[in-house]
Amino acid sequence: MGRTLHPGAWWLWALSLGTAATRTTNPLLLALLVAVSAYVVATRRPDTPWSRSYGAFVKLALAVLLIRLLFATVLGSPIPGTHTLFTLPEAALPTWAQGIRLGGEVTAEALTFALYDGLKLATLLICVGAANALASPSRLLKSLPGALYETGVAVVVALTFAPHLIADVRRLRAARRLRGRPDQGIRGLLQVGLPVLEGALERSVSLAAAMDARGYGRTARVPAAVRRTTAALTLGGLLGVCAGTYGLLTAEGGSYGVPVLLAGVTAALAGLKLGGRRSLRTRYRPDRWDVRACLVVASGVAVAALLTLASVRDPAALHPGVVPLVAPALPVWPAAAVLLGLLPAFVAPDPQEPS
Repeated sequence: MGRTLHPGAWWLWALSLGTAATRTTNPLLLALLVAVSAYVVATRRPDTPWSRSYGAFVKLALAVLLIRLLFATVLGSPIPGTHTLFTLPEAALPTWAQGIRLGGEVTAEALTFALYDGLKLATLLICVGAANALASPSRLLKSLPGALYETGVAVVVALTFAPHLIADVRRLRAARRLRGRPDQGIRGLLQVGLPVLEGALERSVSLAAAMDARGYGRTARVPAAVRRTTAALTLGGLLGVCAGTYGLLTAEGGSYGVPVLLAGVTAALAGLKLGGRRSLRTRYRPDRWDVRACLVVASGVAVAALLTLASVRDPAALHPGVVPLVAPALPVWPAAAVLLGLLPAFVAPDPQEPS
């Protein structure tokens, strides 16, 4: 345990990079965010089945980007343009479908706008993939508060399904290649799909049996007053978080946004603390926050905060225009801020080294 980082630190770092990606459409900054996450994953991910899911998230991001470009090509775009690349046959649509077209002129401005928009979503998916590749799902579940344990189990099972599925596909395709059987194309996919689904079903049954054997779902008896107080604090805290966030996003709520948000977070945390009394479980060798975990989180938060500040002070640099069509430039100090996300590659422990 001495050579591992708290899984929550990896998730906070990755989500902070994802937040930074939502603040810009500059393809150079987005590519830099992808490069930062890829370098950290390459240097700090452990050699486990779930850590190999990063490549699948990259492929998913590329698929999302291509689908966004395809939609912009076939369905058109509201962005006007003067640089026509090619013209598709246009289909006549009924009057109730006004504002939608099939085919027609495809302009460079519309495709560029779709590329920027799709690249932002693709970068966010890659950042989530980095968190999946770096943080152990089981250790993340162990670190959750007791009140969120049942919800956390469902989330962890969902998050680990795809990595295990990918590992099964690789194992079965390698076995078919060793036997001289095809593993590409529709035929290979169909012959691999059934064993993969069978393995997923067996894994689900084994997980259910293990959870039942360990007394999953047991709750302690707590007084009714404690239950009502827990519900009131949690519900009130969530409402406070929503109201405070709304206040921060509107000009009229700038005076009450921060106090209401802090009060909501405090009430929600107190509700989770009380709700944890119902969970009968112990933690063996719990993960603890140390200086390295704080540095990892701080690097991600710094990237998100600095890019948010840059989007307010210099929106033209972080959101290059497409009408008229101009080449994007790499802003210096936002790019330097993104490079702060590389800090985990130097301060986080190497999982390949012995403890």
